[in-house]
Amino acid sequence: MKITVDRDRCVGAGMCAMTAGEVFEQHEDDGRVVLRMTEPPAQLTDDVEEAEQLCPSRAITVDPAAG
Repeated sequence: MKITVDRDRCVGAGMCAMTAGEVFEQHEDDGRVVLRMTEPPAQLTDDVEEAEQLCPSRAITVDPAAG
């Protein structure tokens, strides 16, 4: 799995950080998404996919075939 984020699209809702804090965090200055790892371990797949679905601005893209 490979993850990309679009910080310009992010609205800072924080759903990603609450759902998969090992992979996503919010920048302390603007609250927008910061990607902590682009290729997380398999045990985080469910959390990452949930974070992608919960993102209100669709700023997270998960490619399950990559990695």
